[in-house]
Amino acid sequence: MARLIFDSTDEEQDLPDGSPCQEECEKHGIPFACTEGICGTCIVPVLDGMDNLSDPTQAELDFLGADGVKTERMMCQCKIKNGTVRVRN
Repeated sequence: MARLIFDSTDEEQDLPDGSPCQEECEKHGIPFACTEGICGTCIVPVLDGMDNLSDPTQAELDFLGADGVKTERMMCQCKIKNGTVRVRN
């Protein structure tokens, strides 16, 4: 079981390993628009646990660049593999 933690409220959500992050992030106030990795609306800083997220998609690499995906991710593109991930919301 994986755990997503939202920094502004310290709320935690357990998710099955391999789950998309979008639905829970949306519930916790992270905005979404295109949901396809084109607009960048859902970009959030990942404060801890970046290694527990799926590899960046090509859309994320195109938008954020190789250095950008080291600290931020597009939540419409991410899946949580396992472990704990803390994001700023």
